[in-house]
Amino acid sequence: MTALALELSGVRASYGKVEVLRGLSLGVPEGCVVALLGANGAGKTTTLRAISGTMPIAQGSIKLHGRRIDGRSASRIARGGIALIPEGRGIFPTLSVRDNIEIAIRCSVEGGASPSSRREGFDRIVATFPRLGERLAQSAGTLSGGEQQMLALARALVARPKVLMMDEISMGLAPIVVEQLFETVRTLKEQGTTILLVEQYLTHALRLADICYVLAKGEVIFVGEPAELRDPETVSTYLGV
Repeated sequence: MTALALELSGVRASYGKVEVLRGLSLGVPEGCVVALLGANGAGKTTTLRAISGTMPIAQGSIKLHGRRIDGRSASRIARGGIALIPEGRGIFPTLSVRDNIEIAIRCSVEGGASPSSRREGFDRIVATFPRLGERLAQSAGTLSGGEQQMLALARALVARPKVLMMDEISMGLAPIVVEQLFETVRTLKEQGTTILLVEQYLTHALRLADICYVLAKGEVIFVGEPAELRDPETVSTYLGV
């Protein structure tokens, strides 16, 4: 049985008096892609925020490779091996592509990366995303939507995360750009990257995922293989589409 890279048990979290996660439990096996699905307001983004430490939890536990990380600061969780590409990309639009990557590299190591490790990390990212390599001097805010999402992905990958979390990376992008972006994600999967994916494009999510969780009102209402969600009646029952 594959070990769990990430495990949530009985997690509860609220925005003020409104409870959003209601005893949520799920597991992300090492080297697998887990899709987190559900209608708007189901708690998907809140789940990612709770894992990343940007939202405190009121109850339950979150473990990375068996060690609890809930209660830690977001920066410590990130340095511990969890990378989040948030909805909206989270890049620095007024800085150059080069500076965006360099900042991510410096922040990925406690106390800052050494010059040699910064160079290695930079070269690796440019090799993975050659289009970004052609635009290093360009302001990130002037990139196309697809290129900005590539930059967000590149920034997340510089630290070689143990778990990569992606929140609606296709949002606002043209279908052809979405296809290209998910080809990159597919390559990451083939390389053994552990991924927790929140995605509006159900077709892409089901192609990539090994396991699917469907949330409703902060609770898991379905867990199973992608094939089980390809039936229109099942999709209608659990996702309302």
